[in-house]
Amino acid sequence: MTVTVDVATPDELPTCLELRNIVFVQEQGVSVEEEVDGLDNSAIHLLARNQADPQGAARILIKGDTAKIGRVCVLKQARGTGMGAALIRKAVEVARATDGVRHAKLGAQVHALSFYEKLGFQAFGPVYMDAGIEHQDMQMDLG
Repeated sequence: MTVTVDVATPDELPTCLELRNIVFVQEQGVSVEEEVDGLDNSAIHLLARNQADPQGAARILIKGDTAKIGRVCVLKQARGTGMGAALIRKAVEVARATDGVRHAKLGAQVHALSFYEKLGFQAFGPVYMDAGIEHQDMQMDLG
């Protein structure tokens, strides 16, 4: 498997949204209303491919000195291949390259906390429900 992760071009946004729909809406039962939150036009989108086949996506929202990484998804057939880790490493790289950004933050599904910890994130605050799924906030200082 050859995994590449790039910043998506505007014409690749529908592909990112379709991957998110498959993982979050169809697999995890998140409502379309919760998944499509109106923030996509102001986000940086990442698209992960196995060779030329799009199989994962994520987005980054910049607010002040923080890059909020979210909507991280990988299709079932690509899980366990390193694609998710590649998406997070690319998101952190993009955050570091953005002027004024000092922190990366994300809301992790509780079952994925150790995945993000291995990539350098630290959990903080209480566990909370988001779209019917337990989450906890995590952050990484980029300084």
